[in-house]
Amino acid sequence: MKMLINVPETVVADALRGMAAAHPELTVDVENRVIVRRDAPVAGQVALISGGGSGHEPLHGGFVGPGMLSAACPGEVFTSPVPDQMVRAAAAVDSGAGVLFIVKNYTGDVLNFDMAAELAEDEGIQVAKVLVNDDVAVTDSLYTAGRRGTGATLFVEKIAGAAAAEGQPLERVEAVARQVNENSRSFGVALSACTTPAKGSPTFDLPAGELELGVGIHGEPGRERRAMMTSREIADFSVHAILDDMSPRNPVLVLVNGMGATPLLELYGFNAEVQRVLADRGVAVARTLVGNYVTSLDMAGASVTLCQVDEELLRLWDAPVRTPGLRWGV
Repeated sequence: MKMLINVPETVVADALRGMAAAHPELTVDVENRVIVRRDAPVAGQVALISGGGSGHEPLHGGFVGPGMLSAACPGEVFTSPVPDQMVRAAAAVDSGAGVLFIVKNYTGDVLNFDMAAELAEDEGIQVAKVLVNDDVAVTDSLYTAGRRGTGATLFVEKIAGAAAAEGQPLERVEAVARQVNENSRSFGVALSACTTPAKGSPTFDLPAGELELGVGIHGEPGRERRAMMTSREIADFSVHAILDDMSPRNPVLVLVNGMGATPLLELYGFNAEVQRVLADRGVAVARTLVGNYVTSLDMAGASVTLCQVDEELLRLWDAPVRTPGLRWGV
């Protein structure tokens, strides 16, 4: 496999050095693997910290900045960051208003963020945690007890980040984050496997002419494999899978997310089919975001995430944000 890298062992460090050069508004500690907004800590504001294995960019480092995360902790590719990273990040961004850890539901992330919370609290930092578990495809899977955390992570980080930017207290920011997670559901589809730099070949076997319905963002198995389907058929299956698990009474935010190797031409066409299914099911759409936000290296495919929003959550979604990966209103 051809990759634009030097050697697999330095992929994450090289990417962080490049990120630092491109975004002087961030403080990027390459050695300790911590990305922090340069103006942190922000007086009177709850700080938001997330992280996870690299390979899902722009999640999470690309979402550090005003209106979203205060810091992010990247692990090695598809490998959880370690507690020392989260504790270092918490010390760098805590203004005294407390820190919220946003954790995708993968076993390594959960265990390490739990340990980090204990260590940070020992240092006098108030910590709350929110678990993101929005994937309806499967209940338990490789790396996961319970549902996996996927596209809703973006909604949680953005909306809770807006609440924090307004100066809302830790208890309220935590409650908003939990509400967003509870209101969100996702479903992903792989058209090809992803390739990690260390392996240099596809991480799972997906024969030509087949797709994986319900794939995880590390290539975990989904519900089933089928012969290749049209965009219309994939949208029907994906959106119905989500709506079978939720019955929105309010309008929804829609995220049509690329897995890394699917071009926008295809994603926008897929979004048209997603919108058709939602209209057929009588689901009102408040806002739509299309692009590569929660990726899986070079996997071809897409995921759909829906989040039911009331006026307050929609207001927070629309609030200004200024990060490398998400920016509006500023």
